[in-house]
Parts: sequence; structure tokens; C-alpha cells
Amino acid sequence: MKQVFIARDGVRIDEVPAPMPRDGEILVRVLHSCISVGTEVSGVRSVGTPLWKRVLQEPEKLTAVFAAVRKEGLMRTRRLVRTKLEALFPVGYSAAGRVIGVGAGVEGFKIGDLVACGGSQWAYHAEIISVPQNLAVVLPDALATREASTVSLGAIALQAVRRAAPTLGETFVVVGLGLLGQITQQILRANGVHVIGIDPDAERVAKASTLGMHFGWSPQDENSAAQVSRITGTGGADGVIVTASSASNEIISDAFRICRRKARVVLVGDVGLNLRRGDIYEKELDFLVSTSYGPGRYDAAYEERGVDYPLPYVRWTEKRNMQEYLRLIAEGKVELSSLIDSDVALDDAPQAYKTLTSGTAKKPLAVVLNYIDDEAAPKRRMELMSSPAKSGKISLGMIGTGGFAQTTLLPVIASMKDQFELRGVVSRQGHNAMTIGRQYGAAYATTERAELLADPAIDAVLIATRHSDHADQVLATLAAGKSAFVEKPLCLSRSELNDIRKAVVDMGDASPLVLTGFNRRFSPYAQEIRRLTENRSGPLIMQYTVNAGYIAGTHWVHGPEGGGRNLGEACHFYDLFTYFTDSCVVEVVAQSIVPKGSYYRRDDNFTASIRFQDGSVATLLYSAMGHSAVSKERLEIIWDGKIAQLDDFRELRVHGLSHSGIKTAVADKGHVEEFKALHAALSNGGKWPIPFWQQLQASEIALDVDAMLREGVSHNEE
Repeated sequence: MKQVFIARDGVRIDEVPAPMPRDGEILVRVLHSCISVGTEVSGVRSVGTPLWKRVLQEPEKLTAVFAAVRKEGLMRTRRLVRTKLEALFPVGYSAAGRVIGVGAGVEGFKIGDLVACGGSQWAYHAEIISVPQNLAVVLPDALATREASTVSLGAIALQAVRRAAPTLGETFVVVGLGLLGQITQQILRANGVHVIGIDPDAERVAKASTLGMHFGWSPQDENSAAQVSRITGTGGADGVIVTASSASNEIISDAFRICRRKARVVLVGDVGLNLRRGDIYEKELDFLVSTSYGPGRYDAAYEERGVDYPLPYVRWTEKRNMQEYLRLIAEGKVELSSLIDSDVALDDAPQAYKTLTSGTAKKPLAVVLNYIDDEAAPKRRMELMSSPAKSGKISLGMIGTGGFAQTTLLPVIASMKDQFELRGVVSRQGHNAMTIGRQYGAAYATTERAELLADPAIDAVLIATRHSDHADQVLATLAAGKSAFVEKPLCLSRSELNDIRKAVVDMGDASPLVLTGFNRRFSPYAQEIRRLTENRSGPLIMQYTVNAGYIAGTHWVHGPEGGGRNLGEACHFYDLFTYFTDSCVVEVVAQSIVPKGSYYRRDDNFTASIRFQDGSVATLLYSAMGHSAVSKERLEIIWDGKIAQLDDFRELRVHGLSHSGIKTAVADKGHVEEFKALHAALSNGGKWPIPFWQQLQASEIALDVDAMLREGVSHNEE
């Protein structure tokens, strides 16, 4: 399918695999999508700005690069920056079309429905899009998809009006009469409000007047404060909604000046915000910000997982705003046909953006892209380059193209091009699969897992999806007869762990290899500690302190997709304890803090004590409450009158032995060595890099700890 992207060289159209709808999503064949003349054009201009200018404009990014160099080293930081610069950025956030697929759990939609869709991560300028059910609405009867494709802009305008809370007979000023301002002034009139519009473009003022705006002018022609005061007879406007886009601080100051005492100003647009106290204080004005479509925006539970807010408590969510906006169009209270002054075929989108960013042509109010209503089945696989069916290398398929895969796994694979080849890439969004596939020389990109699993040329599948998908992906890979490298964790529940155990046991010696991404045990540091302690005469005492850093409770890591930081990350350390002892666990005890409030969580501020069959004991102290100036990971192991101290996989100090220690400029957590071990096992058919029982044990410890943390009983609570 065709999709519009911003690239380093400007806007372009690429052929990408069509997306697959996930649970809770609908698949839509787009008929029209609306270009945001403000937001999207700003993005195009930003990408076209030379790197040195962007650094001057946003010096904090340069600071972040220097910090990355100190932490990750120059080479990895260069890869990260290059990946960002070479990436394709999908554009679009407002579209309308016809439903061609419905994911599991979706309610209120059926194949054939005409719908309008919003969201900058879903409603792209693309022939086919997959959209969560809370960001899509069925069109009222007789409403055309052309007008409905403005649904996101309409919901933004409607939410701004709701924030302003106008009452019948009040006078409001709309500053900025682009498409957003034109829609806003019409919604205000539908609320019985007298509307004044201000815009430097006299034609836009005239356009709004033909649509019923009561008064309007260009600021260079009138003293706005005096004019508004004369019109209202009350000393100024009851409210102002700012929909303009400009770096100037004067726009917001002017908005305050045209208000009466105790009025309210709502900011929607992107303007300078160097506020002056005197503009607000003397009139005791209310200054409000309106965030996008309404309640639910930027809430992953609402947008991605389909958790709706109860109507009696949240009357207007972003979906309900979208529905109401479409109803206003259908009833003729918002008129759009005269505002859409440019219809462009999808193939001509690059030229349309070029015109919008040229600075010479007059900007249209709205540009709508038109699509061909094709009945063909979505194409979910794209051939990228010819590749021999068998090259003598280990042929890999990858499912998932997230940040860790891009910054860590793929560069390692690329550095071992004599041992591995990346044959196929699967991602939920086709453009991600295509971009990664092209960058790393894959033969094809697809959005359908079955394509990868059915490929006889693939030896092993790298699973780098979100944690909740790991178990299902491992089981499907094994069932296809392929080895599985799964980024930690192996799974998120005991039932999933039992299913994986059973699958491997049932296949016996014929089972393909399973390798969980416990890379730390492969690092030179862990290998040296294992060598030093291998011939010990007694047990080990291990203390591992993880200064994990704070992650907000709304992050996906803490939700159903991540399973929490104990399951998602601490399993690394349980594996290391297992590796060093080579012994079975006999007891696990976990305790967490009892936080006051919701800022800190029990499940990322805890201790876990583990006793092993050989008499060794290990304690993990994992906390998100620390300071970033201190190393993230510190391990101390005591045995036979000796102590080994490992600091952040950068330095190993050994006491009680004649040992010079190990030190590296950057952390070496064993990713390269892990893939070397994978290659050796797959090439020679030898032992698994991590014994299966040890992978299971690390997962079982994590599940035991998780159960104790969820119970959350402390001594003073009993």
C-alpha cells in the first residue's frame, strides 16, 4: 500500500506492507485524509532544517547526546543518531474511510461501516490504517468522508470550546482563523455566542464572516482591545480562544488585553508563552490550555487498550467529541465544503507539501487527500531485495522493531555479517518493518507473522515485541520448527511458563533451541566471576543493587504489556544468581516498600532474598528511588575469604586473589558474546547457550517475587 512519509530529503510516498489489526482495533481503507496545514507543515520544515540549526534551537538535545556518549560510548551513540536521521516519519492524524477488518474485542463496528479516525500514531496518510476503537467513530447517515476526514481538527476545536465554557449571549474572540479557527468560531455560534475573529489574513476574516462570524478584522488594521471594548460595551470579551501558530509572545499578550475582568483565555495553538504578570493579574483572568481532542488523549489505557471513561463521570471524551463534531457537520451547524479549498490525489501529496512549505504560495485553509477505493485484498508482504534461500549463514527473522531491537540487537547482528543474515522483518506497522528491513538488508518486510514462520529458509526467530506477546510468539515459533531467541522476559504468567515448558519437554531432543535474552551472563565480567568462583569450597553470598531510575506509572512497562519491572528486568539478575551458583532454588522471600501515594510503586522498590540448594544466598535490592549520579548496577560476591565487586559492567575489582581486575570504557553487558553463543549452538547443534532449566528457574523466581509483591503485606499491616 502507499503511505506518506517525511524523510531527510522531504516528503515522499513509499510502498509499505498493510497493517494488521490488533485486538481492539479496526482496519480501515482510507478514502480521504486531511493535511493539517499547521502541525504537519511545521514537522516537514523541522526535518528539513540542518542539524546544526536544530541543535542551536534545541540545545538540550546536544546535552542528551553528550550524556549518551559518556554512558554508551561514541560508536553506539553515532548509530543511534544516524538511525534517527535516516528514519521515515509517518504523517497524518485525521482520516475517514471504510472498515475492512475488525479485531477481537471490538464493539460498535462492522465491516463496511464508514468511519472517521484520529490519532497521530494511527490515522496516517495511508491507503490502509489500523485504529483503536476509541479513536474511531461511525459516520452519521449521508455525511461524506471528505468532510469527515477533518474529525481530529474538529474534536480539537470542540474541546477548546468546552474548556472555555461559553454561555448563551457571551462574546468570544477567536485569534487565528485557519481551519481550526474557522471551525471553532462556527461551534461557538452554535452555542449562541457572539463571535469576533482576528487574523492577519483579510481573506480568512472575510471567509469567516460569510460563515456567520459577527465581526472580524486584521490586527494591523485595528486596535483590537479598543475595538472589542466598543463592540461588547462590557469592557472587553468574555473569553478568547487562541488558535494561531506563531513564535511571537505578543499574540497571547493581545489576547489578555482584549478581555474584560475575570474573563478566560484558552490556548489551543502554538504561540510564544513569555507571559507578563500585569496582563493577567489586574484583570484576574483565567488562563487555560486545551489539550488536543479531549479526555482520553495521551492515556494509553483509553486509546490503546479501549478502556472507556464512564459517561456519568466523564461526559465528553475524545471519542464523544469526535462523534459530536460529526453530528454538527451533518446538521449543517458546521460548514466545511467552502473551507476545503484543495483536493489532491494521494500520489500528488509530496507536491502539495512542497507548495505548503514554499513560503511563496498562499496557504489554503484545508487540503484533503483523495484515495482510490480499491477492493483488492491488503498486501502484507513486500520484497526488498533478492537473497539466496541458503547462504551458509544463520538466517534470522525478527518479530518486533522497538527501541531495544534497533539500538542493540540489530547493530550486533550487523557486526556479525559473516555469521548471521536478517532475512525477514515483522512489525505491526508496515513502515517500521520496511525501514528496518531496508537498513539491514532483509529480503522482505511484512506485518503478518505467519509469513515469517512459514519461510523454510529461516533458522531462528528473534522476538523483540512487548513483553505480553513473548510467550505466544515463542510457542508459535517452536510449533513452526524454528529456534527462538526471545528478549527477556520469557513470559509474564505461570500458565504461560508451563505451556512453554510442556512444549519443549513434549518435543524432547527434537525441540528447537530456546534462548531468553539474559545477556549479562555472557559478558566478560560475568564469565570471569564464574571462572573465579567455580572451584570454591563453600557457598556464595551475593548482593546486587540496582539503581533502576524512575519510570512513570503510566508507562507501558508497568501495564499489562510490560508486566512490571520485576518481571520485565529483574529476571536478568535472577538469571545471574542462577548462573553463578548453578544450583536450584529452595526459597524465595520478597519485601517491598509501602509507598505513601502513587508516585512510587511496590513492584519497583523491593528486595528479593533467594536461597539455593548449594547453600548460597543472594539478595537483590531493586529501587526506582535513587539518584542518577550513582551507577545503575553494583554486584558484590563474597566466598572463601574473597570478594569480587562489579560496578555497572564497567569495572571488576577482586580482593583476596592476585587479580588485576577488568575495566572497560563503556559497559559491556555481553550482547555480542550472547550472539556468538547462539551462532555456535545453531551451527554445531551443541548444548543450548543457557540450559533450559535455568531459563525456567529465572522466570519462576520472578513470578514468585511478583506474587509476593502483589500481596504487599508488611508487618505493621498484619
